[in-house]
Amino acid sequence: MSAALHIENLALGYDGREGFKTVVDGLSLELAAGQIGCLLGPSGCGKSTLLRAIAGFEHARRGQIRIGNDVVSSPRQHTPPERRHVGLMFQDYALFPHLSAAQNVGFGLRRLPAAEREARVAEMLALVGLADLGHRHPHELSGGQQQRIALARALATRPALLLLDEPFSSLDGASRERLTLEVRDMLRAAQQTALLVTHNADEGARFADFMGAMDAGRLASWHPTDQALAIQPSSGSTASGQP
Repeated sequence: MSAALHIENLALGYDGREGFKTVVDGLSLELAAGQIGCLLGPSGCGKSTLLRAIAGFEHARRGQIRIGNDVVSSPRQHTPPERRHVGLMFQDYALFPHLSAAQNVGFGLRRLPAAEREARVAEMLALVGLADLGHRHPHELSGGQQQRIALARALATRPALLLLDEPFSSLDGASRERLTLEVRDMLRAAQQTALLVTHNADEGARFADFMGAMDAGRLASWHPTDQALAIQPSSGSTASGQP
């Protein structure tokens, strides 16, 4: 199975008053097409910076990121975000309040012919179970429904890779568990390669095929989920494991 995401010896950081600050150091991982990965770690461990680098908003200081067969990040190569075919889903959903659900889903499809755009929007709304609610605005939807619209919008452009940054954190316990499973099933139905970052190990275990734990910018482990759980039992909070 070919790799949809391949990261090799990646280093990320920034120049500060006291010199260069390393945020991610020597990170390597791989996801095959259609697989779902999860990175666990507390705030400040580098996981969100890694997502930003995969999306194209941070530059590689060492190593490389490859999406499919294309090197999109290295010290000598930087493909801009709009050319990476990467979808993003955030914890605050980032829906446009003045647009309907259908218009939100179709926002990234404006270059398509109208008939094709409408068909894709209808397909995505059906995928997330909201085919009858496309006319509603975000404030008329529940938190879970807003999340589904955000997912539909992220999938509408048929990204090679979907990145999810703590997308369930604003939901309460019961809704969070239910939506985690529903989104996982939708991604699997779409055969969508995806990478989730979270601080919740139970959430990652329910969601992902592969799990890894980040600690101070380094990847402490990266294993199939069943192996990861055997190494580090799920605790409902940040997991850290040994390679």
